Amino acid sequence: MANIVMYTSAGCPFCMNAERLLASKGVSVNKIRVDLEPGERMAMMERTGRRTVPQIYIDERHIGGFDELRALDLAGGLDPLLGVNAA
Repeated sequence: MANIVMYTSAGCPFCMNAERLLASKGVSVNKIRVDLEPGERMAMMERTGRRTVPQIYIDERHIGGFDELRALDLAGGLDPLLGVNAA
Protein backbone atom coordinates (compact mmCIF):
# COMPACT_ATOMS: atom_id res chain seq x y z
CA MET A 1 0.00 0.00 0.00
CA ALA A 2 1.04 3.54 -0.66
CA ASN A 3 2.07 6.02 2.00
CA ILE A 4 -0.39 8.91 1.83
CA VAL A 5 0.19 12.25 3.54
CA MET A 6 -2.44 14.96 3.47
CA TYR A 7 -2.00 18.46 4.85
CA THR A 8 -5.44 19.39 6.15
CA SER A 9 -7.44 21.63 8.49
CA ALA A 10 -10.70 21.24 10.39
CA GLY A 11 -13.88 22.13 8.56
CA CYS A 12 -12.27 22.13 5.12
CA PRO A 13 -14.82 20.65 2.68
CA PHE A 14 -12.17 19.85 0.07
CA CYS A 15 -10.14 18.03 2.73
CA MET A 16 -13.19 16.02 3.76
CA ASN A 17 -13.93 15.12 0.13
CA ALA A 18 -10.32 14.03 -0.42
CA GLU A 19 -10.38 11.92 2.73
CA ARG A 20 -13.70 10.37 1.69
CA LEU A 21 -12.37 9.50 -1.77
CA LEU A 22 -9.21 7.94 -0.35
CA ALA A 23 -11.21 6.02 2.29
CA SER A 24 -13.40 4.62 -0.50
CA LYS A 25 -10.20 3.10 -1.92
CA GLY A 26 -9.52 1.36 1.39
CA VAL A 27 -6.35 3.27 2.19
CA SER A 28 -5.39 5.16 5.31
CA VAL A 29 -4.23 8.75 5.32
CA ASN A 30 -1.59 10.33 7.52
CA LYS A 31 -3.14 13.74 8.21
CA ILE A 32 -1.07 16.76 9.14
CA ARG A 33 -3.29 19.46 10.67
CA VAL A 34 -1.93 22.83 9.62
CA ASP A 35 -4.60 24.66 11.64
CA LEU A 36 -3.30 23.14 14.88
CA GLU A 37 0.41 23.44 14.08
CA PRO A 38 1.37 26.69 12.31
CA GLY A 39 4.88 25.35 11.70
CA GLU A 40 3.37 22.59 9.61
CA ARG A 41 1.63 25.16 7.38
CA MET A 42 5.00 26.80 6.74
CA ALA A 43 6.56 23.39 6.01
CA MET A 44 3.68 22.61 3.62
CA MET A 45 4.12 25.91 1.79
CA GLU A 46 7.86 25.33 1.43
CA ARG A 47 7.32 21.76 0.25
CA THR A 48 4.45 22.41 -2.18
CA GLY A 49 4.68 26.09 -3.09
CA ARG A 50 0.97 26.32 -2.26
CA ARG A 51 -1.01 27.89 0.59
CA THR A 52 -4.30 25.99 0.42
CA VAL A 53 -5.35 22.65 1.86
CA PRO A 54 -5.59 19.86 1.18
CA GLN A 55 -2.18 19.13 -0.24
CA ILE A 56 -1.81 15.44 -0.91
CA TYR A 57 1.28 13.29 -1.34
CA ILE A 58 1.29 9.67 -2.40
CA ASP A 59 4.68 8.04 -1.82
CA GLU A 60 6.47 11.41 -1.99
CA ARG A 61 4.68 12.34 -5.24
CA HIS A 62 2.81 15.63 -4.89
CA ILE A 63 -0.70 15.13 -6.25
CA GLY A 64 -2.05 18.56 -5.36
CA GLY A 65 -5.46 19.27 -3.90
CA PHE A 66 -8.83 17.55 -4.11
CA ASP A 67 -9.50 18.65 -7.70
CA GLU A 68 -6.25 17.07 -8.89
CA LEU A 69 -6.89 13.93 -6.82
CA ARG A 70 -10.37 13.52 -8.30
CA ALA A 71 -9.13 14.16 -11.85
CA LEU A 72 -6.42 11.54 -11.35
CA ASP A 73 -9.05 9.07 -10.14
CA LEU A 74 -11.39 9.78 -13.07
CA ALA A 75 -8.49 9.30 -15.48
CA GLY A 76 -7.75 5.89 -13.95
CA GLY A 77 -4.40 6.90 -12.51
CA LEU A 78 -5.16 6.88 -8.80
CA ASP A 79 -5.61 3.15 -8.14
CA PRO A 80 -2.19 2.19 -9.57
CA LEU A 81 -0.51 4.86 -7.39
CA LEU A 82 -2.33 3.60 -4.33
CA GLY A 83 -1.54 -0.03 -5.11
CA VAL A 84 -5.21 -1.03 -5.04
CA ASN A 85 -7.27 -2.95 -7.55
CA ALA A 86 -9.92 -0.99 -9.40
CA ALA A 87 -13.43 -1.70 -8.18
